[in-house]
Amino acid sequence: MPVAIITGASKGLGRAFAEALAARGWDLVLDARNAEVLQETATALEAYGTRVVALPGDVTDSRHRTGLVERAGLLGGVDLLVSNASALGAEPLVRLAELPLDGLRRALEVNVVAALGLVRQALPSLRAAPAGAVLTVSSDAAAEAYETWGGYGASKAALDQLAAVLGAEEPGLRVWAVDPGDMATDLYAAAVPDDDGPRPDPVSVVPALLRLLDERPASGRYGAPALLGAR
Repeated sequence: MPVAIITGASKGLGRAFAEALAARGWDLVLDARNAEVLQETATALEAYGTRVVALPGDVTDSRHRTGLVERAGLLGGVDLLVSNASALGAEPLVRLAELPLDGLRRALEVNVVAALGLVRQALPSLRAAPAGAVLTVSSDAAAEAYETWGGYGASKAALDQLAAVLGAEEPGLRVWAVDPGDMATDLYAAAVPDDDGPRPDPVSVVPALLRLLDERPASGRYGAPALLGAR
């Protein structure tokens, strides 16, 4: 069975995508900081009859990243690496004039540096996989200028560029950066707590991610709404 590492997998889009892969028979190595919630997710996914490893920790810790790759190796190797874990830089979001530099550093460490570190550790296994792929979760804030989203958006723009270059440097892999669009997630609630408007469930984005796996288009940046609308 193919094996996926998914960061930020205890809730939101990470969990929704993990469940879709489990339903398809994928074995999973899941990361999140909250050990209790992550274990609840793993237990629920094991009902699909797949092997699920829950490894709580912080993706900025190189030892934790090593552990994720090692556990995937015990399952057979990494076929898909999903960098979904994200940090905002400030909760709630603030204008750049007020953004704590330590917060910006945290966003860059989680969203960019840790993602690259995990890719580097997983590359030998991904290269050896029959259909190795990397999927990074981006944001429209990476491409559009939204007030208060500057720090987070800058980190996601940097992640997009890393994904683009990785795709050029590793032609044997597929490297997709995906903008999922608006979703009702804890991350968004923390970013803009006063916005209580209805937003799509992350489950609605999963078919777009599955389409990438099924059709394996060229490496590049994709918007989930366009992937869904073109079916």
